[in-house]
Amino acid sequence: MDRGGGQEVSATPRAPRRASWRGGVGAAVAALAVAGASVVAACGTKDDGPPPLSGEALMNPETCRSCHEEHFRQWSGSMHAYAGEDPVFVAMNKRMQRETKGAAGSLCVGCHAPLAVRMGRTTDGLNLAELPAYMRGVTCYFCHSTDAVEGTHNNPLRLAADGALRGPFADPAKAAPHKSAYSPLHDRESPESSALCGACHDVVTPAGAHIERTFTEWQGSVYAGVGKLSCGKCHMDGREGLAAPGVAGVGVRTVHDHGFPAVDIALTPFPEAEAQRRAVQAFLDNTLIAKLCVRQLPTGVVAEVTLDNAFAGHKFPSGANQDRRAWVELVASRGGAEVFVSGRVPDGKAAASIGDPNLWLLRDKIFDVAGKETHMFWEAARFEAEQLPAAITNDPQAPGFVHSVTRTYPLPSPAPDRVTMRVRMRPLDFELLDDLVASGDLDREIAARVPTFDLGSTVKEWTAASLGFTRCAE
Repeated sequence: MDRGGGQEVSATPRAPRRASWRGGVGAAVAALAVAGASVVAACGTKDDGPPPLSGEALMNPETCRSCHEEHFRQWSGSMHAYAGEDPVFVAMNKRMQRETKGAAGSLCVGCHAPLAVRMGRTTDGLNLAELPAYMRGVTCYFCHSTDAVEGTHNNPLRLAADGALRGPFADPAKAAPHKSAYSPLHDRESPESSALCGACHDVVTPAGAHIERTFTEWQGSVYAGVGKLSCGKCHMDGREGLAAPGVAGVGVRTVHDHGFPAVDIALTPFPEAEAQRRAVQAFLDNTLIAKLCVRQLPTGVVAEVTLDNAFAGHKFPSGANQDRRAWVELVASRGGAEVFVSGRVPDGKAAASIGDPNLWLLRDKIFDVAGKETHMFWEAARFEAEQLPAAITNDPQAPGFVHSVTRTYPLPSPAPDRVTMRVRMRPLDFELLDDLVASGDLDREIAARVPTFDLGSTVKEWTAASLGFTRCAE
């Protein structure tokens, strides 16, 4: 799909998180405890060691931790681990089930706690708080037991029945305490691996609106084309190291970060929270290229802001764009006094609500079957998108090579002597959050924790003294 510019596109509070991921009850706890002891013993053994792990033992991330401590630590602070705990997910799912009288079924939980759905432990996600912790979130087992992608959206992943965990290594260690197999779906060097991510990162509503399109956007980008860069090449940094340091025969390989930084962060106490926030900030800081020019035209003075989505492998912003907001803040001053302001959004206030006629706001709008704008994604029948396009070619002669977007702001005369800009971004904005608070589904304190990020590469300053009207801040 092409980017928006207002383009219309037709539709074709749970209990606190347990301290341990070993979260079963009764016999399940005992079984998993035995499995945990078994895998500890298995790490470092030879071919005649304990039999391969299977069943519930493999489903519990705590079991994986025994041999993959670093991967477990990274994953435990990721939004994958948080997916079934996220209070905004819990609130939205609760409201969706209530308002649709259960007709929405597993629309949310199918991606936020997919193992629980596949194992028949939930149909709607309303009982997740009562399930073992290893049934919540996007777990090690769910991703690494996938052996096929049987669709394009809303999690069409197929889980293997052979008990093997799949990964990027064609020669897994023989002493591993579980069956292992190579899969291109788990090899970030293979473009095919992006389909594994895209299965959940493209979402289509019951009314047919393609409201999350990250995988589709990637497919149309230079990253998927001549670049052949998978999702994992950006979201799973690689380094040389040991995948399972305690397993006999494991050598140095390229191992991959399992923190998966993007935009969202945990809003409640959660492992690795500060590391997660730093990783998201670093990720955003290097996504866009920005340029700020101030021109003296015959008709007056203008500021020109150019944004280039140079380094995202998809459009920007992406994902749950009906809830995300990114915008430009531009401030012009003369003699230290502000003479023009656009995009200054107070904390706790929705960006779209400030009544700014010059606001450059990147987002999706979604509409129900009656054409009324809504904030609840399950009601969406169509959407309008305002995004920065992705890079689509490396050929300077090809159409689409220049994909930057420029906005012009009229400035008052006499000309300012200083202009600053930055792009700001919220994973979720307050149209949605305030609505969930008002319906009693979300605690206001949680809503207040949603951060506003400043994208470091877009912080620019122009001054008349240093640049004049002929040079730009780049």
